[in-house]
Amino acid sequence: MPEWIWEYTGYDPAAEGLREALCTLGNGYFATRGAAPESSAGHGHYPGTYAAGCYDRLVSTVGGREVENEDIVNLPNWLPLRFRPLPATGPPGPWAVMDDGGFLDHRLVLGLRNGTLTRTFRHRAADGRVLDVEQCRLVHMGDPHLGVLRTVFTARGWTGRIQVESALDGNVVNDNVPRYRALDGRHLTAFRAGSTGPDTVWLRCRTRTSDIGVALAQRTTVTGGAPVSAYRETTGRHAAHRFELAVSDGRSVTVDKTVALHTSHDRAISDPFTAAVERVAAAADFPGLLRSHTVAWEQLWRRADVWVPGDAGRVLRLHVFHLLQTLSPHTTDLDVGVPARGLHGEAYRGHVFWDELFVLPYLNLHFPEVSRALLNYRHRRLPRALRAARQEGRAGARYPWQSGSDGRDETQTLHLNPRSGHWVPDRSRLQHHVGSAVAYNVWQYCQATGDVKYLHTKGADMLLQIARFWAGRAVLDPASGRYRVRGVVGPDEYHDAYPEAERPGIDDNAYTNVTAAWVLTRALELVRSLPDRRRQELLERGTLDAGELPLWEEVSRRLYVPFHRGVISQFDGYGELAELDWDLYGERYGDIRRLDRILEAEGDSVNRYQASKQADVLMLGYLFSPDELSAQFRRLGYGLTDETWHRTVDHYLRRTSHGSTLSGLVHGWVLARARRADAWRYCREALEEDAADVQGGTTAEGIHLGAMAGTLDLVQRGLTGLETREDALWLDPVELPELSEFGFTVRYRGHWGIGVRLSDGQLTVSVPESEESALRIVLRGRTLTVPPGETRTLTLTPGHGGR
Repeated sequence: MPEWIWEYTGYDPAAEGLREALCTLGNGYFATRGAAPESSAGHGHYPGTYAAGCYDRLVSTVGGREVENEDIVNLPNWLPLRFRPLPATGPPGPWAVMDDGGFLDHRLVLGLRNGTLTRTFRHRAADGRVLDVEQCRLVHMGDPHLGVLRTVFTARGWTGRIQVESALDGNVVNDNVPRYRALDGRHLTAFRAGSTGPDTVWLRCRTRTSDIGVALAQRTTVTGGAPVSAYRETTGRHAAHRFELAVSDGRSVTVDKTVALHTSHDRAISDPFTAAVERVAAAADFPGLLRSHTVAWEQLWRRADVWVPGDAGRVLRLHVFHLLQTLSPHTTDLDVGVPARGLHGEAYRGHVFWDELFVLPYLNLHFPEVSRALLNYRHRRLPRALRAARQEGRAGARYPWQSGSDGRDETQTLHLNPRSGHWVPDRSRLQHHVGSAVAYNVWQYCQATGDVKYLHTKGADMLLQIARFWAGRAVLDPASGRYRVRGVVGPDEYHDAYPEAERPGIDDNAYTNVTAAWVLTRALELVRSLPDRRRQELLERGTLDAGELPLWEEVSRRLYVPFHRGVISQFDGYGELAELDWDLYGERYGDIRRLDRILEAEGDSVNRYQASKQADVLMLGYLFSPDELSAQFRRLGYGLTDETWHRTVDHYLRRTSHGSTLSGLVHGWVLARARRADAWRYCREALEEDAADVQGGTTAEGIHLGAMAGTLDLVQRGLTGLETREDALWLDPVELPELSEFGFTVRYRGHWGIGVRLSDGQLTVSVPESEESALRIVLRGRTLTVPPGETRTLTLTPGHGGR
């Protein structure tokens, strides 16, 4: 079924990094890039393996300055399986590698339905002998600690011997991202290797500063013919089985490699070494593991599949696949956040940014238990956020722009411009709006699930402290009577200071101020709804102070939102910046997505221009429905008409370089809700961002998880207008001719598998059999109920609704 596979043929070294990222296999606990098993790092190959939440911190010297970075760690490579035909006499020749010219008819098939990567090729040795090779690998979705590789060798037209080596390789460093190569990437130390029985070898090590123990155990078996000879090699950073196998024309020999991976972060183990050795010994054979792995994926797809005809549907399934490989039900047992680049590479060092803002709305309606676990990651780091605010002389919680193991701000202070070779200041840590994203995610999760207990406990802890931070961060301007938030960076990221200013940051970023007002409003609503006893507990603990609530109310109504020439200003003074000659720069450079790097290399600064990297003001149209956004502006004392919003959209469309994968997604969403003919252009770009590597080489360093999940939510909420509030599903579908047919299932409250389908101008909602009460639906102001076991089909009025 072509809609369930992703296929590559031939071998192109320049494209290998992209293939490896998109063919990554994972299960939420660990993931391994789709590298060729016989290839080590280099020459376009990078066989990285990453365990969720496994970080290490090192200090490097850059430009004469010491720079500290925490990175997700590239763990020992469990894939190595290499081979070579042996001569009748004399020493063996070189091991076969992808670049030796002998790999013919190479084909790689990623199976989305059952999470497998199948590889077939024909290898022609220098002496003309041909060997057919078929490999199938999986990272087990049922048992999160297992990885399996089956290799079948078949000689064609000859009889003789081949040598096969199945190994665990600890000679790895973090080297996936070229611009990080000036930094220390040697994160592993204290290697030991050994064997347990005739078919099992092991490798163990530790991270250098975080002191996380890592252990891998490998079982290798041969079927279809007894090995002529076999021995084990365990030295230093290398543990291997090496076999000589007899092969004959047309007969197949199978080598199965099963690997168990454990770290000292794991629960219910004595130590990672013992756990790995015992797990690999108890593991089923390859057919058994494939069966149980397939069952686990079938269960996931029943909860997560999306149906869209054509190529768009195939890409969306790829996005579901990679989302679930990064954040699966196994995530609920881990202390991890949403890594912006998945577990697919080392870009952004595996850090957690604001991407859950794009990921959780999808997970809330399919895997709410995973959403809750991701919110718990933020809650565990609330003490660090409180400390960060205190160190700045502020109240409440300031969450960091980049987070890793313990919640300290991991945002770098310098970053390399590869175009100029300069290390330039990085002020992105001033993106304090990340705290509003945390609050938004808490609120949306509780609205979707009805988890009032969470809202009143851990949710309240976070939401109230973030509100407290914004109330203290805003300063009253007596001249205007408005509260202002100075010295921040908005989602755009380009503008981190005013032209020629020494003070970092800009003032009154509209997105930051509007979302801060929203947080304060929701916090006040929460305080009013808390049970008396819980409110008293929060007062006693100091999480809440009744005396500060009048200030919260005042700030939530009087935060300043700048406007210029009839549009919402991205920040105060934005309208006074110079206009950029977009045509000139487009002609001069072609790809101007990273306009900031281009201008810096010219000795200029993007801070001087009305130019945005990605959606900033327009993010408001992504987070809030038209009615909710209008209500928020009214509360702040501003009018927001359809005309004003449309002018604002047009203004920023002409001034955005789309240097982020999230930009096309947000613009497509906003334009679709506004029923604009150009919406599909941006939606299509969002779909293609990783599959076609639109950003030009970045996907090889890791997928863009927020953009992938956002495209799924574009179908789920953007095109349906789906909202979860007031104990009902609210729907307001929009027409996008290029995506006029689609369907999906959602989990809402106690209803598992609610079917939503849009086709031929009709919306169909089906509710599965259960003991739950009828589902309440609000469609464009009309309320109806659908009892369990029944279906309702509604005819939509063309052109209605949406801003």
